[in-house]
Amino acid sequence: MQKENNISQNKVSQNREPANTVPQENKMGFMPVNRLLLSMSLPMMISMLVQALYNIVDSIFVAQIDEYALRAVSLAFPVQSLMIAFAAGTAVGINAFLSKTLGEKEFKKASTIAVNGIFLELLSYLVFVLIGLFVSRPFYASQSEVTQVREYGVTYLTICCVLSIGIFMQTTFERLLQSTGKTFYAMITQGVGAITNLILDPILIFGLFGLPRMGVAGAAIATVSGQIVAAALAIFFNLSRNKDITLFFRGFRPDLKLILRIYQVGIPSIIMQAIGSVMTYGMNLILEAFGTAQTVFGVYFKLQSFVFMPVFGLNNGMVPIVAYNYGAGNRERVLQTMKSSIMFAVGIMLAGLIIMEIFPGQLISFFNPTPELLEQGIPALRTICLSFCFAGYCIEVGSVFQALGNGVYSMCVSIARQLCVLLPVAYLFSLTGNVNMIWWAFPIAELASVGMSTFFLFRINKKVIRHIGEER
Repeated sequence: MQKENNISQNKVSQNREPANTVPQENKMGFMPVNRLLLSMSLPMMISMLVQALYNIVDSIFVAQIDEYALRAVSLAFPVQSLMIAFAAGTAVGINAFLSKTLGEKEFKKASTIAVNGIFLELLSYLVFVLIGLFVSRPFYASQSEVTQVREYGVTYLTICCVLSIGIFMQTTFERLLQSTGKTFYAMITQGVGAITNLILDPILIFGLFGLPRMGVAGAAIATVSGQIVAAALAIFFNLSRNKDITLFFRGFRPDLKLILRIYQVGIPSIIMQAIGSVMTYGMNLILEAFGTAQTVFGVYFKLQSFVFMPVFGLNNGMVPIVAYNYGAGNRERVLQTMKSSIMFAVGIMLAGLIIMEIFPGQLISFFNPTPELLEQGIPALRTICLSFCFAGYCIEVGSVFQALGNGVYSMCVSIARQLCVLLPVAYLFSLTGNVNMIWWAFPIAELASVGMSTFFLFRINKKVIRHIGEER
């Protein structure tokens, strides 16, 4: 019987009509875990490093205008973070649900999940068009009394929101590639988008090659252009290279049951990332009284992305592996993937901590700093980065919760860390009048996050992980 099955499978593989074939076992189900995790994560880590690089370069170019321009772009981060929260959070729900469905060999259902996910992302984009048109000005007025900062900021944020279709489609279609194990193509799309941004930034900001000097508006146009180019390429790769799912839109109607399943994981992820937006906005309000400290905070966020982005790339490789093997009932592979991803994440964050402790002044110097910015920035970086190793552990554990369909745990940890610990502690320390005290809120909050993450990890191990594969 086994021999007959093998012969049958060989005949199928030679058939040139993919519509009549059943996809073979995905590599997430059999490749050695460490090699699989690295093969799926490294392309995403590289592409996210490129993304982090172009985010930093973007600010370096803007800083050449003046510090107010740099501050304005930095103050846009809460809304941009909220945008990414909706795009990436929904994509996390799609990714986890779709990978689990592929593990269960329900290929038609997986394609339907993908189409419904694209529909949800389009709705999210329309919401941010309205935010860009009607919320940008009051948003900046609440954070700064400097007229030039407000005008720079409204221009930048309006463009980024109204033309944000690229970030929503890029995120969605890249996650579809990742959920089926095709992370190499996602690396290409992110890399091309980043390079597009890098090329256009100086040209549009400073008016090179006969083009008008556009300043912060040019930075915004360069950003959305890179996103749109990456989105177009990701769509192309899904249509031409991704044979595990079929995207069909003719006669499409939203499937409420599938949408609820997507948001079962997606909404906690959206809330969890949106909380970061609230935290950043709250910190900007606390730091407003310290002037340049707002710019210091923005510079830190640009620099820390160079450390955190590779860890998020590791997540993007880890989540579909855990979700796939959870669906396939392979407990051992789930555990191996968890352990390896935590080990790699902590190692990356440790390297980031060492670099930021030794070279804080050199890192800040990339942003054309004033003496005051340099004076406040060096102790800020050295204090905040103490939280990095704790953060690596918490990020990976939180992503395991999402991959296993328990995104609420990640949401609870994020709420506690950022809203219940970080902001209150930062506010209390600000009452001392010493801005350097405020930065200690970050390592204190991360220690609280370690405790909660570990508690929920033991809980999910008892309720879910121990029982994976029992029904099989």
